[in-house]
Amino acid sequence: MIVAISWLPKGAAKSVPAPAEPPSKEEVEEMLKSGVLQKRNCEVEGDDEDSPVNNVDLTEAMKELDMDNYDDEEDGAEIFGSGLKDLYYASNKLDPYLNCDDIDSEEEEDTVIKPDDAVIVCARNEDDVSHLEVWVLDDLTDNCLNMYVHHDIIIPAFPLCTAWLDCPLKGREEKGNFIAVGSMEPAIEIWDLDIIDEVLPSVVLGGVAAKKMGKKKSAEFKTGSHTEAVLGLAWNEEYRNVLASASADKSVKIWDVSKQICDITMNDHVDKVQAVAWNPFHPKILLSGSFDRSVIVKDVRIPSHAGLKFSVAAQVESLKWDPHAENSFLVSLENGTISSFHLEAGADPNMKPSFTLHAHDKAVCSIAFNPLVPNLLATCSLDKTVKLWDLSGNQPSCIASRNPKAGALFSISFSNDYPYLLAMGGSEGKLEVSELYSDFFPV
Repeated sequence: MIVAISWLPKGAAKSVPAPAEPPSKEEVEEMLKSGVLQKRNCEVEGDDEDSPVNNVDLTEAMKELDMDNYDDEEDGAEIFGSGLKDLYYASNKLDPYLNCDDIDSEEEEDTVIKPDDAVIVCARNEDDVSHLEVWVLDDLTDNCLNMYVHHDIIIPAFPLCTAWLDCPLKGREEKGNFIAVGSMEPAIEIWDLDIIDEVLPSVVLGGVAAKKMGKKKSAEFKTGSHTEAVLGLAWNEEYRNVLASASADKSVKIWDVSKQICDITMNDHVDKVQAVAWNPFHPKILLSGSFDRSVIVKDVRIPSHAGLKFSVAAQVESLKWDPHAENSFLVSLENGTISSFHLEAGADPNMKPSFTLHAHDKAVCSIAFNPLVPNLLATCSLDKTVKLWDLSGNQPSCIASRNPKAGALFSISFSNDYPYLLAMGGSEGKLEVSELYSDFFPV
């Protein structure tokens, strides 16, 4: 299934992503301490308590690899292979078993991301394996929709949400190309999309503290960490080092990703927090929505202030600020409805929605405003349909609908660079990209 979709800005990805560097001795030891290697093995092998692979086995295996002299080894390839030295070469040109002249030129061309290509990252889980897929849509200037998977990244936990960001990490000065991933684990992982075959995230925010091998104790979390699943993420485009997160632990957190610390924790909701969104016109204003049937608008500069809290009719599924109206936002709910709110000076917490729309027969899991056309909204639902709405004059009307045959739909998103393209994904695991002028049927 596909649970989350993020478009990359045009030109954000490197034309030729770099291959991953082998992990250092320190990184391997950190993976052992944190239990990442054990967790990934369990995902492949299952949760059989009688499995011969355990912490002791891993420790013995690492002893055999002579980790103390890891960086001094002349033949590092043996660590990642089966001990046959001639299986790994720094370049294909040095490999006697490969003839580079035989490489298909089309495959070679597919490795290059061109400036006008559109790039989508979708988070999926299939056969209990979770990964990020980087899709490329090329030849868009020729009105041709050709899609292919450029590369993927295996991640250790079931993903729930993603957010793209370009904040420089690890002391870099230039903009990056990263995806933040929230999952069933309390940690937020940030992966570099310009690296192929990466095995470690660039940054991890929060999560479980390093475990001592062979000891079974209740989980100890890193300072500032969430303690349950991360359900929602939002990157602040104005303050590019700032990331907001929503969690099943009922809290909203504000992170400084460059310093890898939690700056603010807000506990205003009394149930799981499903979604967060920054106001694009006022980037210090954060919107959050919860299973407690409320949404809260808050200035994060004064986190102790209660903010504005509005009641809604059901559990919140998703929410979005209107990019064409600075004080308006929409909330989609578990009961299939959508509510619109417009904030005015001296707004009353008892304020009623501008309108409430019964959009779908089941939960409306995701909504998306078109970045170019005001009042054009897309919605998707567990009822397997996608609908387009005209919201003009606070009198919403459905103008088109479609069943993309992708199962129950969990995520939908317009491209900012190609606003006639709408991406969606759901339980069938198929990434669907629709063209507004040809793929939708008028109602």
